[in-house]
Amino acid sequence: MTALGSFLLAASLAVPAAFFAACFFPRRRDAALAWQWVAPVPALLAALAALAAGPFDLEAPALKLSLRLDLPAALLLLVSALLWIAAGAGAFVDRAERPERRAAVSWLLTMIGSLGVFVADDLVSFYLFYALVSIPAYGMFAFDPSPETQRAGRIYLAFALLGEAFLLFAFAMLAVGEPHGSLRIPDVVAALRGSPWRDAALALLVAGFGAKMGLVPLNGWMPLSYVATPVPAAAVLGGAGVKAGVIGLIRFLPLGIPLAGSGEALAFIGFATAFYGVVVGVTQQNAKAVLAYSSVSQMGVIAAALGMALAAGDPDAPALVAFYAANHVLVKGALFLAIGAFAARSARPAAWTPLAVALALSLAGLPFTGGALAKAVTKPLFGYGFAAVLASASSAGSAMLMLHFVSRLPSLRRSDATASPEPLVRFWPAAAAGALVVPYVLLPFVGSFEDAFALSKLWDGLWPIAVGALLVVWLARAAHRLPRIPAGDTIVFGEKAFNRTMSSGSLFDRIDAAFGRWPAAGLALLAIVLALAYATAGAG
Repeated sequence: MTALGSFLLAASLAVPAAFFAACFFPRRRDAALAWQWVAPVPALLAALAALAAGPFDLEAPALKLSLRLDLPAALLLLVSALLWIAAGAGAFVDRAERPERRAAVSWLLTMIGSLGVFVADDLVSFYLFYALVSIPAYGMFAFDPSPETQRAGRIYLAFALLGEAFLLFAFAMLAVGEPHGSLRIPDVVAALRGSPWRDAALALLVAGFGAKMGLVPLNGWMPLSYVATPVPAAAVLGGAGVKAGVIGLIRFLPLGIPLAGSGEALAFIGFATAFYGVVVGVTQQNAKAVLAYSSVSQMGVIAAALGMALAAGDPDAPALVAFYAANHVLVKGALFLAIGAFAARSARPAAWTPLAVALALSLAGLPFTGGALAKAVTKPLFGYGFAAVLASASSAGSAMLMLHFVSRLPSLRRSDATASPEPLVRFWPAAAAGALVVPYVLLPFVGSFEDAFALSKLWDGLWPIAVGALLVVWLARAAHRLPRIPAGDTIVFGEKAFNRTMSSGSLFDRIDAAFGRWPAAGLALLAIVLALAYATAGAG
């Protein structure tokens, strides 16, 4: 199995790369883009092999590449590959409704980064794949000439590059702090305990990955981008793309040693983000904006769980948090597809409403859904004190927010589908059902059904839903008194500063000068520049 696993691990990157290479040949380009949804299949098989036989590695010294697939990565790689396959098949199978060619190539590049970031095991490859999952995603929506989309694209790119800059500083500190010169992630993280730059590196890591996850105050790009993005692209970005930040925290936080101060700080940021996403989300009327703020809130819960684990030095947290995040990949991807399905009105949306409600409330822990399993699995990370109370309160807030989202579905117009292809609309019920079923298949790898379905756990999942339902009734009555907060809230006060950042290339010149002695820095920045050049050239 080791040899087969290594082969599949290599193929999980080589096959998508071959599809991308085919795009440079005019006679092969259209076929490569039409069949690109097949490219994640080796990654799916590799994840299944890792779940069945345990972790495996692949070393490629000639390429200075290290890959590893362990349990947390396998959980996230499996569901992300499923989402890329499902959304890609729906978006590309109909020639007449395929995305514009530049957007399609951006889709393929983003997919490569989204799959690669879960298996990268050294600083250089992780940074390159992380750049791929961030920068080319700009091209999945920002080629639209409308001013709103162009604005969303500029803001998205500014946040993406800002996050890359934070990580570049952090990775340089990690590399310098490793006494033997190794760039493998386990080695640099192990050396972090005694590093004089430990606290600074941790702060930069949280800032860099937090920008991708939408942690407050780095959340403003998310609602603007999701609103501007076509439904299929929003599904993969909102489901799989944002998990690059999650796997980053899982990989780079030293979760095996107790760091009370750093862990409590991260937990504070996480809980603040969780409640902030709910408070701002309930003021939104656009369904995709509501889902964006739901993602902000859910990423806050994940950050809080990791913060509590960091404070306690819990080495079991990565797999538990990965399972929670895997459920979010499936549910959030299916909910974005629901927007296209309900807006298209090609069938009877009323027949789909119970399925949409079950999916939405899964994020709040509705009993017998994957969300309930995820809440049960991660409950020990929050303990039984104040953090546990906050986690339960955030579930009630999520229930209110997701019921608010469901209330927006009947009012969707066909234009709100934003280029949701008809095959994807027809496929939506199957995708929704899969999002509810797959967590049951994955649960035995991180927990037990007996524990998840204990009466106490069922009650823990039920009462926040009831509270959220009462809150949404109050929300309906008080809606006219709520402030109208624009999507991208934090951008309102900082947009000019971000525009200045985008127009200044000297920032990245200074970064390169500061870290020019670290070979990985120049290579990583070269990758960013090439990707950015691709995006801007295509937009011209």
